[in-house]
Amino acid sequence: MAGTIEARLQELGIELPAAAAPAANYVPWSISGKTVYVAGQVTFWNGELKYVGKVGQEFSVDEGYQAARLCALNVIAQVKAACGGDLDRVVRCCRLGGFVNAGADFYDHPKVINGASDLMVEVFGDKGKHARAAVGCSALPLNVATEVDAIFEIA
Repeated sequence: MAGTIEARLQELGIELPAAAAPAANYVPWSISGKTVYVAGQVTFWNGELKYVGKVGQEFSVDEGYQAARLCALNVIAQVKAACGGDLDRVVRCCRLGGFVNAGADFYDHPKVINGASDLMVEVFGDKGKHARAAVGCSALPLNVATEVDAIFEIA
Protein backbone atom coordinates (compact mmCIF):
# COMPACT_ATOMS: atom_id res chain seq x y z
CA MET A 1 0.00 0.00 0.00
CA ALA A 2 1.33 3.40 -0.97
CA GLY A 3 1.97 5.91 1.80
CA THR A 4 0.29 9.28 2.15
CA ILE A 5 3.01 11.19 0.29
CA GLU A 6 3.22 8.58 -2.48
CA ALA A 7 -0.55 8.86 -2.88
CA ARG A 8 -0.23 12.65 -3.00
CA LEU A 9 2.43 12.40 -5.73
CA GLN A 10 0.14 10.11 -7.72
CA GLU A 11 -2.82 12.45 -7.20
CA LEU A 12 -0.73 15.36 -8.49
CA GLY A 13 0.52 13.33 -11.46
CA ILE A 14 4.11 13.75 -10.28
CA GLU A 15 6.70 11.12 -11.19
CA LEU A 16 9.97 11.17 -9.31
CA PRO A 17 13.19 10.58 -11.24
CA ALA A 18 15.63 7.90 -10.13
CA ALA A 19 17.90 9.19 -7.36
CA ALA A 20 21.12 10.20 -9.13
CA ALA A 21 24.47 8.78 -8.10
CA PRO A 22 27.09 11.33 -7.01
CA ALA A 23 29.37 12.67 -9.74
CA ALA A 24 32.48 13.03 -7.55
CA ASN A 25 33.83 12.28 -4.08
CA TYR A 26 30.69 13.03 -2.04
CA VAL A 27 27.43 11.32 -1.12
CA PRO A 28 24.03 12.44 -2.46
CA TRP A 29 22.65 12.68 1.07
CA SER A 30 23.76 12.18 4.66
CA ILE A 31 21.85 11.72 7.88
CA SER A 32 22.83 13.11 11.26
CA GLY A 33 20.32 12.32 13.98
CA LYS A 34 16.93 13.15 12.50
CA THR A 35 18.30 15.50 9.85
CA VAL A 36 18.83 14.63 6.19
CA TYR A 37 21.21 16.86 4.26
CA VAL A 38 20.71 16.57 0.50
CA ALA A 39 23.60 17.54 -1.76
CA GLY A 40 22.95 20.02 -4.54
CA GLN A 41 20.72 18.51 -7.21
CA VAL A 42 20.87 19.76 -10.77
CA THR A 43 18.59 19.44 -13.77
CA PHE A 44 18.92 15.75 -14.55
CA TRP A 45 15.88 13.73 -15.54
CA ASN A 46 16.73 10.04 -15.22
CA GLY A 47 20.28 10.59 -16.44
CA GLU A 48 19.46 13.15 -19.15
CA LEU A 49 20.68 16.70 -18.58
CA LYS A 50 18.01 19.38 -19.13
CA TYR A 51 18.03 23.21 -18.96
CA VAL A 52 21.64 23.84 -19.90
CA GLY A 53 22.33 27.58 -20.06
CA LYS A 54 21.62 30.80 -18.22
CA VAL A 55 18.27 32.02 -16.97
CA GLY A 56 17.59 35.43 -18.49
CA GLN A 57 19.56 34.50 -21.61
CA GLU A 58 18.83 31.00 -22.92
CA PHE A 59 15.87 30.56 -20.55
CA SER A 60 12.98 32.73 -19.38
CA VAL A 61 12.03 33.10 -15.72
CA ASP A 62 9.19 30.61 -16.31
CA GLU A 63 11.62 28.08 -17.80
CA GLY A 64 13.97 28.71 -14.87
CA TYR A 65 11.04 27.99 -12.55
CA GLN A 66 10.59 24.62 -14.28
CA ALA A 67 14.34 23.94 -14.00
CA ALA A 68 14.22 24.61 -10.23
CA ARG A 69 11.17 22.34 -9.97
CA LEU A 70 13.15 19.57 -11.69
CA CYS A 71 15.97 20.05 -9.19
CA ALA A 72 13.40 19.76 -6.38
CA LEU A 73 12.07 16.51 -7.86
CA ASN A 74 15.63 15.21 -7.65
CA VAL A 75 15.85 16.43 -4.04
CA ILE A 76 12.69 14.50 -3.16
CA ALA A 77 14.07 11.41 -4.91
CA GLN A 78 17.19 11.64 -2.72
CA VAL A 79 15.11 12.12 0.44
CA LYS A 80 13.08 9.05 -0.54
CA ALA A 81 16.31 7.06 -0.86
CA ALA A 82 17.53 8.40 2.50
CA CYS A 83 14.24 7.30 4.10
CA GLY A 84 14.44 3.78 2.74
CA GLY A 85 11.69 4.52 0.23
CA ASP A 86 9.20 5.89 2.80
CA LEU A 87 8.49 9.59 2.23
CA ASP A 88 5.99 9.50 5.10
CA ARG A 89 9.06 9.66 7.37
CA VAL A 90 9.47 13.33 6.37
CA VAL A 91 8.61 15.52 9.35
CA ARG A 92 9.33 18.71 7.44
CA CYS A 93 11.42 20.42 4.82
CA CYS A 94 13.56 22.79 6.89
CA ARG A 95 15.56 24.68 4.27
CA LEU A 96 16.24 24.93 0.55
CA GLY A 97 19.27 26.52 -1.02
CA GLY A 98 18.59 27.64 -4.57
CA PHE A 99 21.22 28.67 -7.09
CA VAL A 100 20.46 30.31 -10.43
CA ASN A 101 22.93 30.44 -13.31
CA ALA A 102 22.33 33.98 -14.57
CA GLY A 103 24.08 37.08 -15.83
CA ALA A 104 24.98 40.10 -13.71
CA ASP A 105 21.87 41.98 -14.84
CA PHE A 106 19.39 39.28 -13.74
CA TYR A 107 17.43 39.97 -10.55
CA ASP A 108 14.55 37.48 -10.46
CA HIS A 109 16.33 34.67 -8.62
CA PRO A 110 13.50 34.27 -6.06
CA LYS A 111 10.91 33.84 -8.85
CA VAL A 112 13.03 31.06 -10.35
CA ILE A 113 13.60 29.21 -7.06
CA ASN A 114 9.87 29.41 -6.35
CA GLY A 115 9.71 26.38 -8.67
CA ALA A 116 11.42 24.31 -5.95
CA SER A 117 9.60 25.94 -3.04
CA ASP A 118 6.16 25.55 -4.60
CA LEU A 119 6.80 21.86 -5.28
CA MET A 120 7.73 21.18 -1.65
CA VAL A 121 4.44 22.67 -0.46
CA GLU A 122 2.45 20.87 -3.19
CA VAL A 123 3.91 17.52 -2.15
CA PHE A 124 4.30 17.86 1.62
CA GLY A 125 1.66 20.48 2.48
CA ASP A 126 2.51 22.50 5.59
CA LYS A 127 5.47 20.14 6.22
CA GLY A 128 6.92 21.49 2.96
CA LYS A 129 7.12 25.11 4.15
CA HIS A 130 10.76 26.01 4.64
CA ALA A 131 13.42 28.68 5.04
CA ARG A 132 15.28 29.41 1.82
CA ALA A 133 18.05 31.18 -0.03
CA ALA A 134 17.84 32.15 -3.71
CA VAL A 135 21.25 33.08 -5.02
CA GLY A 136 22.54 34.11 -8.43
CA CYS A 137 25.74 32.56 -9.78
CA SER A 138 27.90 33.32 -12.79
CA ALA A 139 28.09 29.58 -13.53
CA LEU A 140 26.91 26.23 -12.17
CA PRO A 141 28.21 22.68 -12.73
CA LEU A 142 27.65 21.42 -16.29
CA ASN A 143 26.32 24.92 -17.11
CA VAL A 144 22.87 23.96 -15.75
CA ALA A 145 20.32 26.71 -15.17
CA THR A 146 19.62 25.84 -11.52
CA GLU A 147 20.81 23.79 -8.55
CA VAL A 148 18.95 23.11 -5.29
CA ASP A 149 20.15 21.59 -2.02
CA ALA A 150 18.01 20.86 1.02
CA ILE A 151 17.75 20.00 4.69
CA PHE A 152 14.88 17.81 5.96
CA GLU A 153 13.84 16.54 9.37
CA ILE A 154 12.75 12.89 9.36
CA ALA A 155 11.16 10.52 11.87
